[in-house]
Amino acid sequence: MSKPSELQTNPADFSGVDVYAVAGNPIAHSKSPTIHRRFAQQTAQAMHYGMLMPELGEFAKAANTFFAAGGKGMNVTVPFKLDAQALADVLTPRAKLAGAVNTLWQHEGLLYGDNTDGAGLVRDLQAQGIALANASICILGAGGAVRGVLGPLLEQKPQSIIIANRSIDKAQDLQQAFQAMADAHGVLLTVCPVDALGSQSKHAAIDLIINATAAGLSNDSPLSDAIAQQILRPTVFAYDMVYGTVTHFMQQAINQGCRVSDGLGMLVEQAADAFLLWRGAALAQQLNARAVLDELRQALATKAP
Repeated sequence: MSKPSELQTNPADFSGVDVYAVAGNPIAHSKSPTIHRRFAQQTAQAMHYGMLMPELGEFAKAANTFFAAGGKGMNVTVPFKLDAQALADVLTPRAKLAGAVNTLWQHEGLLYGDNTDGAGLVRDLQAQGIALANASICILGAGGAVRGVLGPLLEQKPQSIIIANRSIDKAQDLQQAFQAMADAHGVLLTVCPVDALGSQSKHAAIDLIINATAAGLSNDSPLSDAIAQQILRPTVFAYDMVYGTVTHFMQQAINQGCRVSDGLGMLVEQAADAFLLWRGAALAQQLNARAVLDELRQALATKAP
């Protein structure tokens, strides 16, 4: 039995067409092939975009094989973003800052790595009317997802960013890594245990709260209901990086009258950045990421029970 087209990623099988792929494990759920297929249609690009699922510990081998066979570029998702960073010959400044790579491409014999997650988050928030300049932001979590978006958020010059995490040590490590950048942009960068949110007066001034933990994948929330009631109010915009469902965190925010969003727009916008890195910035005028997002939302709504 032949494999579905999106699982066929050997560039030798696609004569005259540039081949790209997304690598992750698991990968069957990925929306990236659909997104990039639509981007290619919008911009009249001859390309194929497939999926790779390397075994754990086998990412470098799979990526090297793909690029050696003529692959042009690769998106990288969980759990291989650190592997991708280690594999890249050249890292962009934002990839170095993020400590992880989600986009790879070849140029003049070298493998380049970038991280488009933060730029994707910023553009999705802006597209939803969220003003980031002078805003008070709270980010829940202190893992790779937070590290990937902190730089681009700081560049928007919010008034303050609170990193709230169960382990204060991890939050302090992030604060130390980004303190110089925060100072350069005039941003007050602080840390707080999640359980202590609501204990200071500044917590009542939060404009935007971002759940960058994976709690939503298991229908959980990093916030207790009591703390959610303390810090969430109708003027707060609550954003969960998990997409495709109303998470417990989002429901807590809805219960307090907040506007909410999942992370599907971030997924589409970070993909748009990767697409333009691969195919050329001149295509930006033809690319309509929000139209692709609307199509994905309609498809998800159709599948909903």
